[in-house]
Amino acid sequence: MAVYEKHFTVEEARHELPELRRLFDRIQALVAGLQEEQVKVARIQERIEGNGHAAHFPDDDSKNRELQSLVGQILEKGIEIKDLARGLVDFPHWREGEEVYLCWLYGEDDILYWHTLEGGFAGRQPL
Repeated sequence: MAVYEKHFTVEEARHELPELRRLFDRIQALVAGLQEEQVKVARIQERIEGNGHAAHFPDDDSKNRELQSLVGQILEKGIEIKDLARGLVDFPHWREGEEVYLCWLYGEDDILYWHTLEGGFAGRQPL
């Protein structure tokens, strides 16, 4: 019995790569910016609390909403995001009658690997 409703052929997954690269370019920038802001806010918070005062800084909702939208665009296609910061995604795929994942990491030129549903990144094997 299949775990996933949608499955990609290697060609279909490769067809998604230009858009995934574009989305992950922006995701990487947003994640880096949000992490940098969190560090700055934490430092300011420490200084203020050191003086006996408390401060609250609101999250940058626009960046969070944009990040959620980009993630949603990927998930709606049936692509699994395994590591957002690294840009690691899996495409459900049938290989020799077994449900597996085609595996792609942001920065790779092509989809060259697959792994079992339980295998994860460490279990990647060449196509």
